[in-house]
Amino acid sequence: MTASGESGPPRPSGSIRSQESGFDDQTAVSFEPSAASASVDRRSPTCLVVEDDNTMRHLVTNYLENHDIRAVSTSRRDEVSGLLARSQPDLVVLDLRLGHEDGLDLLREIRAQSDVPIIITTGQRRDEVDRVVGLELGADDYITKPFGLRELLARIRAVLRRREAGQANAQRDMEKGRCRFGGWQLDRRNRRLTNSAGELVALTKGEYALLIAFLGSPQRPLSREHLLQATRIHEDVFDRSIDVQVLRLRRKLESDPSTPSIIRTERGVGYIFSLPVEPL
Repeated sequence: MTASGESGPPRPSGSIRSQESGFDDQTAVSFEPSAASASVDRRSPTCLVVEDDNTMRHLVTNYLENHDIRAVSTSRRDEVSGLLARSQPDLVVLDLRLGHEDGLDLLREIRAQSDVPIIITTGQRRDEVDRVVGLELGADDYITKPFGLRELLARIRAVLRRREAGQANAQRDMEKGRCRFGGWQLDRRNRRLTNSAGELVALTKGEYALLIAFLGSPQRPLSREHLLQATRIHEDVFDRSIDVQVLRLRRKLESDPSTPSIIRTERGVGYIFSLPVEPL
């Protein structure tokens, strides 16, 4: 299957019950669009569904779209990295049984690339070891097949709420004090950036806004469009391309701007701030 933001074939009306596809036989799913969920706006969270069963993948993506969650999907392991970079999902639903592929290996790859929340789906009780290993590798929750779509939706929303609460707390901590990344420290109260030697490094308004955007989403690929919007405090702040602003910030942070290690280019996507950020 080609990865796509499309959520599958036209939605059937009425009820669907599918034990073979991994759903609880008590689950009845209606795909008649409601007035509240007929369209998914830009503020809706995005979920990446990784599942090799076509029927199940279409049912899950249709159901999520019908409940104000934008869904992108794939059945192929080699497409996941690109979808993470392009779609920047808020959550991943990952089946640990991807045909001949090992979903745990894919979980490791996702965790190496992103801290996006992950819900793993597994088969019967004999897969308990996989569930435990998956949680130890960084999965945020799991659900066992067959499952009800309403339960999956509830778990997705619960994980997203925890994620939002954690991000809000981290943002408040950073806004009210200092943070550290590598040997650098930033004091947001007085907008002071110091290097590992304790020396003050001056930043322009645009450089400071760009740094704040990176610190808000460390170790996560960010598109040029996202960075431009996140740093557009005033319409005239950026009179040149975001790439020029990144180059200027690199000259302040990197020991060798020609081979950057802190702000890395993600080809076809944008940039990634590679250092972890620690509130102080």
